[in-house]
Amino acid sequence: MPIHDLVFRGRRLASDHALVMAIVNRTPDSFYDNGVTYLEERAQAAIGQAIEDGAAVIDIGGVPASPGPEVTVKEEIARVLPTVDWARAHFPDVVISVDTYRAEVADAVCRAGADLINDNWAAYEPEILDVAAQYGAGYVCAHVDGIDPRTDPVKPQYDDVVASVVKDTTELAERAVAKGVPREGIMIDPCIDFSKNTYQSLTILRNVDKLVATGWPVLMALSNKGVVGETLDVGMDDRVTGTLAATAHAAAQGAAMFRAHQVRETRHVTEMIASIVGTRPPKNAVRWL
Repeated sequence: MPIHDLVFRGRRLASDHALVMAIVNRTPDSFYDNGVTYLEERAQAAIGQAIEDGAAVIDIGGVPASPGPEVTVKEEIARVLPTVDWARAHFPDVVISVDTYRAEVADAVCRAGADLINDNWAAYEPEILDVAAQYGAGYVCAHVDGIDPRTDPVKPQYDDVVASVVKDTTELAERAVAKGVPREGIMIDPCIDFSKNTYQSLTILRNVDKLVATGWPVLMALSNKGVVGETLDVGMDDRVTGTLAATAHAAAQGAAMFRAHQVRETRHVTEMIASIVGTRPPKNAVRWL
């Protein structure tokens, strides 16, 4: 019996373990990979490898989340649309997500066949919900505590950061449903490190079960982020182990999907956790049976 059952534009993802969303950045200045998939042919190769490694969703982004040079709507579309077109043509069954906060970009990629809008900025452009509803696409409801896209917070303060995440993401999810976005394609994302310092991000990780208890599937986007670097005092090239530890903890609490740079390793973690908690049988148990 699957414990996670999501539908994105008619594509059903039913699974006995948390799923993996592969990160493919069509940017020259992403925080982790510094443009390794900025060129179209490299993005295509990364998509093929991610699917081979077990990704259920490919998340294509054209604008970094961090502050930096302006990327116009025209440029963002030029970056992501060819990749969406190619992925849809070559992998007709895979779920394609696009990381954007702009309604115009969401419309362009949904017309090309994208299934999910991964909006990291909490409907900063409210029309993005109308776009998701128009196409029957999925939508990710983020928590950023009201900051503008591509800006950093100044000493974020919360009476209760977990309560803030639960309130804001579930209210946005209900807004999306009211707009006509299919309920079965909506996820909530606490947005680790967005408007949160390391202590606050750790508090969220400690309380993923409270997000799961809302009934909305939880997407965790924590791959190689600052919370790992600051917690372990390690550089960008030494965050994988900490990321996988956090992934295991959140998976055990019931998170439904993980946005990841290391797809194969993340999938192994989620499968192993699912087998430990008892929702997934071992794949090849033969010893002494």
